[in-house]
Amino acid sequence: MGIYLSSPKTEKVSEDGENDRLRYGLSSMQGWRATMEDAHAVYPSLDTSASFFGVYDGHGGDEVSKFCAKFLHQEVLNHEAYSAGDIHTSIRHAFLRMDEMMCGQTGQRELAALMAEKDQAKDMIEGLISPPKYGESKGQTDGGSSEEGANSDYRGPSAGSTACVAIIQNVQLLVANAGDSRCVLSRKGQAYDMSRDHKPDLQPEKERIRNAGGYVRCGRVNGTLNMSRAIGDMELKQNKSLPAEKQIVTANPDICTVELCNDDDFLVLACDGIWDCMSSQEVVDFVGKQLKHEKRLSTVCETVMDKCLAPATGGEGCDNMTMILVQFKKPSTISRVIKEQPLASNQYSECNGSTVTSSDMP
Repeated sequence: MGIYLSSPKTEKVSEDGENDRLRYGLSSMQGWRATMEDAHAVYPSLDTSASFFGVYDGHGGDEVSKFCAKFLHQEVLNHEAYSAGDIHTSIRHAFLRMDEMMCGQTGQRELAALMAEKDQAKDMIEGLISPPKYGESKGQTDGGSSEEGANSDYRGPSAGSTACVAIIQNVQLLVANAGDSRCVLSRKGQAYDMSRDHKPDLQPEKERIRNAGGYVRCGRVNGTLNMSRAIGDMELKQNKSLPAEKQIVTANPDICTVELCNDDDFLVLACDGIWDCMSSQEVVDFVGKQLKHEKRLSTVCETVMDKCLAPATGGEGCDNMTMILVQFKKPSTISRVIKEQPLASNQYSECNGSTVTSSDMP
């Protein structure tokens, strides 16, 4: 059976919510995979003016994706740059900070707690042990790279996770991404990729990998990892002569910003379990049709996952699936109405690790 089950787990964890600016729905499903390694974070009111949505697709375990879902938004909000209005700097700091925290003693304990919770939950389902006594995972952690790990040889988690995050503040949309999860904006029914899938064969990624002492084989970093950026995967970030941004694998996100306008319909964030089965435009088209008769956004997400689920193992549609759908309330319901600004194309080629706004696009 390997990494796949004999039959898929199609039970879904779904949620809906809204505020005065937007409404959202989300759903996640384990599918054919033997374990569920996705995580997500949704904070429609991160503060008085901003909403936060994040998808985290784990690999090698779920502890890093869960760690990010628990702490990344906190690091964005608590950084001094955020208070000064510089979301770009605060989100970049938050991505890189995840690795620093997980290498510290407190972060190591938090990861161990997350792993213990998973193991104990599995054992309880099987009726092997009584409810968990482990309590160290409660509350926040401030573990940093300056802390000595509980094991002095500990270099950080071998597991890793993608991170695709959208922050909507007033009429500004900021998307930060590391890995191959994706964020897509629908504007007048046209799909616009707000993130780029970080694959090892992309030339800028391949150059960084080689310059850091790594290699790409069969589309994988050092023959193992099928993405070139991720949080965690610390064994691929051990070149002491290079900063975090230039390691074989880096958590440094590409960041893209755009001003929302009256033509913007909805936003989709999803892991590659969705995008391996449907293109950005196919998802936008399908969601747009669903929204004509379905008002519950989580149900739309569930329908997309059912469409993507493979009938049998061996190919696309067998991965964990997580999808967040954000629908914008039209400016007539918001205090500010902005001038419409066109996006240049449905490709993300303009965003190469720096902020790009709609005014930068021809």
